[in-house]
Amino acid sequence: MGTGPHRATLARSVRLFSAFRKEQTDPAYFYGLLAQDTVAQLGGYTDLKGATVLDVGSGSGFFTRALNAAGARCVAVDCDAGEMTAHGDPPAHSVLGSALALPFADGGVDVCFSSNVLEHVPDPWRMAEEMVRVTRPGGLIYLSFTNWLSPWGGHETAPWHYLGGAHAARRYERKNGRPPKNHFARSLFPVSVSAALRWARTASDAEVVEAFPRYHPRWAKTVIRVPGLREVVTWNLVLVLRKSGVSARPAGSGSGTAT
Repeated sequence: MGTGPHRATLARSVRLFSAFRKEQTDPAYFYGLLAQDTVAQLGGYTDLKGATVLDVGSGSGFFTRALNAAGARCVAVDCDAGEMTAHGDPPAHSVLGSALALPFADGGVDVCFSSNVLEHVPDPWRMAEEMVRVTRPGGLIYLSFTNWLSPWGGHETAPWHYLGGAHAARRYERKNGRPPKNHFARSLFPVSVSAALRWARTASDAEVVEAFPRYHPRWAKTVIRVPGLREVVTWNLVLVLRKSGVSARPAGSGSGTAT
């Protein structure tokens, strides 16, 4: 893609947070920018050229296309055909399937990737285990999600989710005349940073490479060490894990440094 090494600077954070304001009105702009940033970030952990990548919960394929542009061979999987076609034809090699039972063999991909999907499944750690299962020994798992107590934890119902997810959903429907797309306890679930870190540290077949706030500058990484505070200020947590087994593909631009 020619983006160069990923740099988690304050200017980059400002750019992403500014673009985030358009997530609802211009999703193509926001997710296109985020996809480019994320692929550069991911390239700090493994060489994407020629790598087989699975994009779990691919939606309209913004990340799939960016991964392919970086030289990966990316397969997209999503359970919702409507989401896959919401912004045009889905990418080639798209598969309809559930993140809770991925229709792929054990150890079949070099990288298993998922962006902002974990909070939308009723059993997030089953999804996480599925991602580990389909990754080859030595391969990489990249998993990010919006944690519930972050300012955007309720998605379009935020910040009223702080008063309860059901309350926020009812308020949204009264105000807008329709239910929210992300309905609490149906398609949006309260996943915490603490639970994610606990799962990652106890995963039987993978080791944690890094955990960090996705949109923050590098120096803000330590916030995830502070219980309570991390639930509010993290916004979006990234977990990078290495599947247990043989040594991984060489990193493209400095393994373990992309935060």
